[in-house]
Amino acid sequence: MKNYFVSVIIPVYNGETYIAEAVESINRQNHEPLEVIIIDDGSTDNTAKIVESLSGNIRYVYQSNSGPAAARNRGIGMAEGNVMGFLDADDLWSENKLKIQTGILDQNPGMEIVLGLLQRMQLSHPKDGPPLFKEWSEPVMNMHLGSALFRKSAFDKVGCLDESLDYCEDWDWFMRAKEKNIPMLVHQDVTYYYRRHDQNITNDSKTNFNFALKMLRQSLNRRRHQGNGTASKLPRLSDLVSGPEQLYDGQHERKDKGGSHD
Repeated sequence: MKNYFVSVIIPVYNGETYIAEAVESINRQNHEPLEVIIIDDGSTDNTAKIVESLSGNIRYVYQSNSGPAAARNRGIGMAEGNVMGFLDADDLWSENKLKIQTGILDQNPGMEIVLGLLQRMQLSHPKDGPPLFKEWSEPVMNMHLGSALFRKSAFDKVGCLDESLDYCEDWDWFMRAKEKNIPMLVHQDVTYYYRRHDQNITNDSKTNFNFALKMLRQSLNRRRHQGNGTASKLPRLSDLVSGPEQLYDGQHERKDKGGSHD
């Protein structure tokens, strides 16, 4: 298997509660070479102090608050790896994410994006124990940066994230990638645990919806421009799902649900 150098980009804003768990989920991948690039987007809590105590090949940068897209773009510009991954500071990677997805890239050299499934987790507060995250719904296909692994060449072709979008900037990037026919393969392994809690920025559903409409309008306008007034159709994610014979030597591993949580 080719030895991929993976750069993992984590944008964080006041992430002292979860940042250590997020980085640990990367360290558990046992992949080398690997770098973790943490872009602190203006935190006012103890995020910096906690990051300083963490192990691994970590590069930390503090910037004034500019939004998640700007933070990720700065990380993209710093990345030294030929493969890139993303993780939000309050979420987790599945235990075998890199093993599975670098294996798929190795078996499919023409693919530039490999996208796994996202498992939603909901914070609960049991009466007789500490708070914990529990599975909420079945795993889903979702245009989420953290569920995917990217060859760096994909960003060379598509460009960086749209910093005018405070929400849905990841959806917008995937839409632009599909518009440019960047080869993408969807596989049916859970690679990302999205953890819902009171501080999620996506809890503002009205604002999130408005940015989603803006993102869709932008994609429609681009396709109309390219088609002289007629917008071309984009492939659905379900059309990009691979068969088992295409995955990780034909023996892809499905993550045991909830197994990466302490």
